[in-house]
Amino acid sequence: MDGLCAQETEAELVCLNIQLLSQLLVQRYLLMRKLLAIVGPTATGKTTLGISLAKTFNGELISADSRQIYMYLNIGTGKDMPNGVEATFQECDTHSWNVRDKQIGYYLIDGVKIWLYDVVDPSLRFSAGEYMRLAKSIIEDIWKRGKLPIIVGGTGFYIKALLGEQELSSVDADWELRDELEKLLVVELQQKLNDLDDQKLGIMNDSDRQNPRRLIRAIEIAKKIQNPTTPAGGQESKIQKSDLKVESLLKVGLSADKQELYKKIDQRVEDRYKQGIVEEIKELFKNGYSWEDPGLNSLGYWQWKLYLEGKNTASEVIERWKYDEHKYARRQLTYFKKDKQIVWFDISQPDNNKLVQDYVHKWYDK
Repeated sequence: MDGLCAQETEAELVCLNIQLLSQLLVQRYLLMRKLLAIVGPTATGKTTLGISLAKTFNGELISADSRQIYMYLNIGTGKDMPNGVEATFQECDTHSWNVRDKQIGYYLIDGVKIWLYDVVDPSLRFSAGEYMRLAKSIIEDIWKRGKLPIIVGGTGFYIKALLGEQELSSVDADWELRDELEKLLVVELQQKLNDLDDQKLGIMNDSDRQNPRRLIRAIEIAKKIQNPTTPAGGQESKIQKSDLKVESLLKVGLSADKQELYKKIDQRVEDRYKQGIVEEIKELFKNGYSWEDPGLNSLGYWQWKLYLEGKNTASEVIERWKYDEHKYARRQLTYFKKDKQIVWFDISQPDNNKLVQDYVHKWYDK
């Protein structure tokens, strides 16, 4: 009897020690507030590396991809999820928000949680501000559970907004106006902005003055501030900025020389065609979606419009798709290379993954 009691006491002590250890781990993360970001152009293996690092450092992934945010768009966006995997919703924590009537959960891939896939319906728009709020809440919760948040993705604007490196206007998007403005040439957009707010055009740098998206957003804000009849009319353009408090941030960038990168992109495009991108698009149409929907206006989808209308061959579409992916990768590289905090690694090096693992270890153990 005494032996049984001793065993029970020992078991209770073990449980108590585990609980204390768990609490200490959580406290350590809340104090450290470490955050790892893996960035870079498309087709560089960011998610694969992220999963590997998450296993080593007890982490969870948060996707930062403006295409993977859409539900039902799997092949064209490269989610590369195993067959049959389903989202899990954590009712006990802060993650089960409803974003436009859609609950948000995580996918468990190779034993690692991945957040912010399949957030909104393809018929809906999604803003950097919405991403900022969702990702911040997820990161805070991951810290509370004593784990390392790992941001993985190529949408640099989302990442900068989340980290408080990019200010966002509180003026809501006017999608009807945007659709109208997207039909205009850059020079016409410049003239429109000049008519509305010549001071704003004057302080924009050359890159922004040639960027249709930046011009359209500036016109949108100028119109809503100056016109009291619009839904947000007469309001001032208040600035939103993420207040995510990170104590230790490491940004890892993955890249390769252009020819190597293009080769990887081309292979991915070929693979996605074989995986059934055309069938995926047809299924979307069968379920009531159209080319007008924001999701289907994304890279990897709209290129197939002429093919499905019988005006292009599959080979022509694939070549166009490759060309557009190359162009997108160049834009991503240009954007990320401006960030001097990023530590770059060449994916074409045979020991690249080990080099990254070692570098992250040094940062993680500080």
